[in-house]
Amino acid sequence: MRVERLGGDKIRFFLTLDDLADRGIEKEDIWRDIPKVHELFNDMMEHAYQELGFEVTGPVAVEVFALPAQGMVVVVTRGQAPGDTEEEISHDPEIYELEVTMEETKDLVFCFHDFENLVQAAHRVKHLTQGGQVYAFQNRYYLLFGQEMQSDDLETLVAILSEFGEMSTCTIPYLQEYGKVVCEDHAVQQISHYFG
Repeated sequence: MRVERLGGDKIRFFLTLDDLADRGIEKEDIWRDIPKVHELFNDMMEHAYQELGFEVTGPVAVEVFALPAQGMVVVVTRGQAPGDTEEEISHDPEIYELEVTMEETKDLVFCFHDFENLVQAAHRVKHLTQGGQVYAFQNRYYLLFGQEMQSDDLETLVAILSEFGEMSTCTIPYLQEYGKVVCEDHAVQQISHYFG
């Protein structure tokens, strides 16, 4: 489980399928209101407090984005009920008011710490795909695939890319907004061709 702060009142978790399996939770269980999922959420909030000092009482909005073949991204935004002030919120810290939004995305985003790792990854996956886009953001390179990937190649692609980079919790719209385009189309094909 990885957590990062997105703003004063917003954090983002990346949960792998292994994180879920360790707790006896299937990917589909996240959509259900069961005790295991509540325990997971409490563990996440404890982890956020330990890592970032992010404390939650009262209402929170939770957005869950299921990612193909790798896990999910959970964005938690703390807020207060309309009309409440900080002093008026007197919730038990173990009780959260959840407003949950769930989406499933077919997008795949991998982060590479240097360009050479991206080049090596492109050469290894060119037999699976010629597509993708590359963005640069905060001294990292991001290889993005939208919904063009065939599901039977997806697990192989994720396994190979994981040797050279790591799954990213950044979303494609976020990178398109804040990143710099390095290669807009057919990234794997172009990188393999020009950096042979």
